[in-house]
Amino acid sequence: MKSIKILGSCAVCGEVEANLLERMVREEAARLGVEITLETITDFAAIAAFGVLDRPGLVVDGKVVSAGRLPKRDHIEHWLTDAG
Repeated sequence: MKSIKILGSCAVCGEVEANLLERMVREEAARLGVEITLETITDFAAIAAFGVLDRPGLVVDGKVVSAGRLPKRDHIEHWLTDAG
């Protein structure tokens, strides 16, 4: 099971991008048959603890894989299926 954290929902990036990223991750996980736990983090201090200043951010299994943009679906697929 992959642990996913969405870092976002701020005035700059807007709730819309964080929600879109969450939907993209959920859709890719379902398409690939990958089980995930998903948490959205909106607290600035908690987001900063990951070293992320630009949102939305995406953390997979404790590793920041994207920040400041919406990643392409093929990148999400890679991160969800990567065994490392």
